[in-house]
This record gives sequence, structure tokens and C-alpha cells, in this order.
Amino acid sequence: MKITIETPLPGEEDEIIIKMANLSDEVLKTVRRLKDGVGKDTMAVYADENIVMIPLKDIFYFDAVDNRVFAYTKDKCYETKKKLFEIEDLLSGSSFLRISKNAIVNIRSIDHLSPEFNGRFVARLKNGEDIIISRGYVPDLKKKLGIGR
Repeated sequence: MKITIETPLPGEEDEIIIKMANLSDEVLKTVRRLKDGVGKDTMAVYADENIVMIPLKDIFYFDAVDNRVFAYTKDKCYETKKKLFEIEDLLSGSSFLRISKNAIVNIRSIDHLSPEFNGRFVARLKNGEDIIISRGYVPDLKKKLGIGR
């Protein structure tokens, strides 16, 4: 694969051109991240009327409430215009994992896990918040953490 990087002339707009016989899923994901404002390590979110770029490592979890999706950091809450399934797709292969129909967690933000009745788990996050991991998502969590079967 040949990669060419050129500096635009003064006044020219930045541009990305992709010439490939077959677009791989990895290339498509990268293009989608660029279009959606998700860099390799940041995400565009909304704080009131402002758009803020926050590092993904600072996001503890995403939560969907009343058709709105929020990103939670240690002590702040931001809104994102993306749907939860879009975020899940964008962040696949990262430290983020779907834990319920309404939430995605950054497993690096988990302090500890406690089993609960009915096969669910409670994750205590490093900011002191507790979030529920639905039993249907527990096997994926265990696999991601390298525990269990």
C-alpha cells in the first residue's frame, strides 16, 4: 500500500483521498471516525452550546436516556449526538464495552466488580458511581477482562 501525505497550499482546504480496489472494514471504520469527529483518542461532545473534544480515556461510560446519549467523565456529563449503537461500533476493539441495552463502559474506569442476584454484576467506577452490568453482557465482560471461561 502506498501512502502519500501532502501539505496543502495556503488557502486550500484539508482533504483526504482514498484510492483502493477494495475498502477493508478497518479503513471504513477509520473514515467513519474522521467524519464523525472521533479521533483515535478523542471524541466531540456537547457542553451546553459548545462542542468540546475530550480524550476517550477520560470517558467513564456512555448512557442512553430518553433518546439522548450522554458521556460521563470523572465529574462531568456531556451530550453526544450519536446513537449508542454508533458509539459501540466506533469504539469496537477499544477498552469500551456494551454492558446493557442503555450503557457502554470504559473497562479502564472500573475500580471493582461485585456479583449480584440473577447473574448481574455491579461495577464500581473509579469516581465512586455504581453501574449495573446486565447478565446478558457478563460473558462479554469476562472475555474482555480475561476471566472466567
